[in-house]
Amino acid sequence: MPELSGVHHVKLPVADLGRSRRWYTSVLGLRVEIEFIEDGVVRGLALAGPAGSLRLALRHDPVRAAAVAGFDLIALAVPTREAVQDWRRRLDELDQPHGGVVTGHKGGSVLVGLHDPDGIEIRLYAD
Repeated sequence: MPELSGVHHVKLPVADLGRSRRWYTSVLGLRVEIEFIEDGVVRGLALAGPAGSLRLALRHDPVRAAAVAGFDLIALAVPTREAVQDWRRRLDELDQPHGGVVTGHKGGSVLVGLHDPDGIEIRLYAD
């Protein structure tokens, strides 16, 4: 069977692309790699983490964004358990609400309850 080598990117629906762009770049520190322009309007973004190993895409789609609001759609890997605590402190400094750090199923650290502007929960996870 052919091998799969990982996840290339995850695409998230958003109601307001500008608002989400500001949140993902300022809160998570992602950078915009590509703007997807259709009929002269930016309809999507490709974002990457500082090291380039994390890639997310945002797509203007208010109906689907509303449908997944409140769901913990994505867990982003954090290199160490201490780094999860660093994220908790950073989010506190930014006044970003979250549910704190809990113990994961494999004994790791998980920051829960962080929501993007559309209410999609993003968890930060270290084994």
